[in-house]
Amino acid sequence: MELEKLFQMQKGLDRHIEEKHQLQDKDLFDKKVLALLVEIGELANETRSFKFWSVKPSSAKEVILEEFVDGIHFILSLGIELGFEKRQFDLNENETTLDVTEQFIAVYELINIFQKSKGFEDYSKLFAAYLQLALSLGFKNEEMEQAYFRKNEVNYLRQQNNY
Repeated sequence: MELEKLFQMQKGLDRHIEEKHQLQDKDLFDKKVLALLVEIGELANETRSFKFWSVKPSSAKEVILEEFVDGIHFILSLGIELGFEKRQFDLNENETTLDVTEQFIAVYELINIFQKSKGFEDYSKLFAAYLQLALSLGFKNEEMEQAYFRKNEVNYLRQQNNY
């Protein structure tokens, strides 16, 4: 994944939003953490991986992918808040023994750890775990990138239309 390009695109979107809503001097870190938690909940809801009581299938792959990249937007944005976009990342894609539900829980736990520490190592672990979740959901890096590019455009359009 071309993280440098994604960070660059996210930085532009963040700047656009902050200028439009006069948020340049506001601390948005905790709001972005909560937004990320909500987006991951929406993603989990679309996968239905935890809904053992239901026979309804998960949403279409495209819907799940779009929800997934919403999380990427906030993970990138949180990294930008702390200046991590200039750092080198080792986001290993290793096989996991966790099922999808366990991977969601691991991501939630890592968000909470990162929210408290604001450390680069915890951020890297969170990012890697989120990408591992994507692999568990059957997404490839190229699919994630392309979906991010599309959603980034949608987010700009939403801002222009007073979303």
